[in-house]
Order: sequence, then C-alpha cells, then structure tokens
Amino acid sequence: MSTNTTGRRGKDEDVLELVHSVMHRYRARQYRFLRDGPQDITHMEGKVLFFFDRHPDATQSDLAQHSGRDKAQLARLIKGLRDKGLLDAETDEADRRQVRLRVSEAGQAVQRELRRQARQVSVQALSGLSADEQAQFAALLKRVQANLGEE
Repeated sequence: MSTNTTGRRGKDEDVLELVHSVMHRYRARQYRFLRDGPQDITHMEGKVLFFFDRHPDATQSDLAQHSGRDKAQLARLIKGLRDKGLLDAETDEADRRQVRLRVSEAGQAVQRELRRQARQVSVQALSGLSADEQAQFAALLKRVQANLGEE
C-alpha cells in the first residue's frame, strides 16, 4: 500500500475503490434493466444509441473516433440497431460514401425509457442525502475529475 501526502496509508485508494464499487453497482442495475426489459438491447447498443442521440447525423467513423472501438464491431452494432428499427440512415448528399445516422422514433422511445430508468436508479442511490449533501457530493466529484484531467 502507498502512503498519501498526509501519511494515511491507503486512504486515497479506498475512496477511489468505493467510487468504483458504487459505479459497478449502478451499472449492474442498468445492465439488468437492459437484459430484463422490453428493449431487447445490449449495453453497447445502448451506448451507441446514446452517441447518435447526442450527435444526430454523425457517421460510423465519428463513432469510432469518439469511442476508440473497432470499426467492424461498430458496424455490427449499427447494423443490429438499424435492423431493430432504432437507427435511421441516410446517404450523405455531398459524399455518397458517407452514411449519416440518427436515432429513429422507436430509438427515441427506448432512449426515453433508459433515461427514466437511470433517473430512478439515481434517486434510489442518493436517497437519504439532503439537497446540500448532493450538491457537495457533486462538487467533490467534479474536483476529483478535474484533478485527473480530460482525455
């Protein structure tokens, strides 16, 4: 174990391990919802939908650059989402080699349900904390995030 700047052994690691544990439990709830819910989508499909919801008319290349994922894996995910009617595609007028993707109406309904479920888990996770405690918690996490810098 390492010693931090105040001489307490392992406390920094304990805090970050706790953050990891909390996020693991949060994501486990999300995965369970995806697995057991009516959406019939995987976690990765949910992430792809989220990307195109935030970046309408982006391309598969844009997603690959953003995510750092393998283009072949992304092509399969996108094809699956298009086959399920959750993504719409349109050939770019200026460059016919490019296909612009956006979340379909059915995909938007899935996105709304995923956001609703995420809010429920967040409410449950933060229950018992006052508004001031929640604000303080968010501020502390933002400071930790800033300390780690952006990628």
